[in-house]
Amino acid sequence: MDADITIIGAGIIGLAIAAELSDGRTNMYIVEKNETHGRGISSRNSEVIHAGIYYPTGSLKGRLCVEGRELLYELCREYKIPHRRTGKLIIATGEDEMGEVASLEAAALRNGVTSVEMITRERIAEMEPHIRAVGALYSPDTGIVSAHALMDYFLHAAREKGAEIACGTEVNEVEPVAGGYMISTQNREGERFSFTSERVVNAAGLYSDRIAAMIGKTYDHHYCKGDYFSIANVKKDTVQRLVYPVPEKNHVGLGVHLTLDLGGRLKLGPDATYIARIEEYKVDASKADRFYAAAVKFLPFIKREDIVADMSGIRPKLQGPGETFRDFVISEDKPGFVNLVGIESPGLTAAPAIARRVKSLLNGGVS
Repeated sequence: MDADITIIGAGIIGLAIAAELSDGRTNMYIVEKNETHGRGISSRNSEVIHAGIYYPTGSLKGRLCVEGRELLYELCREYKIPHRRTGKLIIATGEDEMGEVASLEAAALRNGVTSVEMITRERIAEMEPHIRAVGALYSPDTGIVSAHALMDYFLHAAREKGAEIACGTEVNEVEPVAGGYMISTQNREGERFSFTSERVVNAAGLYSDRIAAMIGKTYDHHYCKGDYFSIANVKKDTVQRLVYPVPEKNHVGLGVHLTLDLGGRLKLGPDATYIARIEEYKVDASKADRFYAAAVKFLPFIKREDIVADMSGIRPKLQGPGETFRDFVISEDKPGFVNLVGIESPGLTAAPAIARRVKSLLNGGVS
């Protein structure tokens, strides 16, 4: 069983790439260590379609977010993937934060996000009468999407064109050989299997730095956990848009913000806490007081008892605590071997654009 292309990782990024590269002629395998696709980072996030506001001008995060956003909305419309263009308010809870909101407007415009506008307290009251803010940057192109439905679409599209997926299968070794790479795997029953692949795409999420190390390329992930709390006892449609405070320093996180799911349920989070390198998803319920204190500043209708532990996720960050911005790594580090490392937010939004970039790299192009 030899492959023309092997994709390691069946999260949103790996599946988007599989859908982009599959063509009915290429022998493609998708190898996933979990029992089903989309069980890692891709299933534990806010499901937000980002506009592309926060990222340094010219960065891959900024460019691919803006490109991917429009591709994603187009896919959702064409293939009836559940989504909603909710819009987002990045708010100032006091006059002292208005300068930071204005800076975000300038950053958005530099990134080509031209739909944003600064709005007043009065306009906010018309749009969202239940929140408290003195001003905001309004982003009408922000939205939400069903991440699972999107991944199911990408997997179906890839399979329709001949791609095969092997779940419950972990990659233990990658070795360059004549004509490509020898990939050694082991399944949950302990059975080992090796095969050769002409080209390899490493989209292994939290473990992508370890896969890269197998071909001698050094990257180091820092695990940054985010907890979410849901808001109980609140009527549906009390708030209809996403509401974000001004972001935290050094791009660690975007602060405790309000998101919605497609059913209208309100959630707070995620926060950002660096942790030891283990996949541990228990929510720290002791954070509820802190989440409440942060949220009640702009959500005056909530009560402490409404804050309920919900879920958590882990970001694979290339920057460690106190370090400054680090961009996505999307690099052909050896001929025919593309590493995707540090793919955190806005990875979901950027997924279709990331897939196009990988295709270009494998075809010898530069984007």
